[in-house]
Amino acid sequence: MKHGIDRRALLVAGGALALTGGAALAQGKPNLRFSAVFSEQDIRAEMMKRFAEAIKDDFALQPYYGGNLFKQGTELVAMQRNNLEMGNIAPQDVSNQIPAWSIVTSAYLFRDADHLKKVFASDVGRDLKKIAEDKLNIKILGPTYFGARQVGLKPKKKISTPADLAGVKLRMPGGDAWQFLGQSLGANPTPMAYAEVYTGLQSGAIDGQDNPLPNVQNMKFYEVSSQIVLTSHLVGFDLLCVTKRVWDGMDAKKQAAFQAAADAAIDWSTKEHLAKEAELVDFFKKQGLEVYTPDLKAFRDFAQKKYLESELAKGWVPGMLDKINAL
Repeated sequence: MKHGIDRRALLVAGGALALTGGAALAQGKPNLRFSAVFSEQDIRAEMMKRFAEAIKDDFALQPYYGGNLFKQGTELVAMQRNNLEMGNIAPQDVSNQIPAWSIVTSAYLFRDADHLKKVFASDVGRDLKKIAEDKLNIKILGPTYFGARQVGLKPKKKISTPADLAGVKLRMPGGDAWQFLGQSLGANPTPMAYAEVYTGLQSGAIDGQDNPLPNVQNMKFYEVSSQIVLTSHLVGFDLLCVTKRVWDGMDAKKQAAFQAAADAAIDWSTKEHLAKEAELVDFFKKQGLEVYTPDLKAFRDFAQKKYLESELAKGWVPGMLDKINAL
């Protein structure tokens, strides 16, 4: 009988622990669950290890990779419901709730990783972050660059202009912003979970995918592809976020240290990704893939025209595009 009582007590205690939203104390420190869809082999997983080491005196970080805790696109809602403390959030997920944010998901907006960092450090970035914090109850620590997105295809069809992608089933994450991005390249966007892309290419359910080169290597998409078209249509980044509940629970000194730890980890990750991208073109060629650059002007002109004519652009803050271009 005593054993049964003890077991029930443990179950009750476990349930109470779960209801704390992960804020249980680990050796007196709050536990921060972090969810991401990237794999444990990703550069950003090492970024989070560095971040965890820097904040270890105040917090215990508990990372979950590969979408094992929350599936792609559900992390933001989990944070809003206080079911998750930290997440690697796609800006497209933010734009699903805040139309003004769709501007940073548009093709050919950011020139490179340095431009991305400058925009988020500028008045434009501060305005965007404040809108998200006020409406979504999250604190954006910074943009985590993970490479320019390129188009990888299984068919051997030569791609020079957007017209060549007509009818091509290009896997894109779910959500209007992602799907429109695929359309802005001239392709037929097909929603599919990140973890299903390899088998989707293998089976022919999709013809291609768009990802930065490090992701293509990490997920081994090159094994089921014939070519990579260097469209460089989007500077790929996610947002390292923490809930406002956790952020507001810190004093000013802890907030400054937390932010500094995030900044250092993100800067390290960006440098690693840039170096990796430079190496991977040769790597994919050695794997037998054709790697080439299409007519970028044709792609840029086509994409920008599509965006400016779309409903998405109607939600943009007036003058913000000009400010971003001017930086």
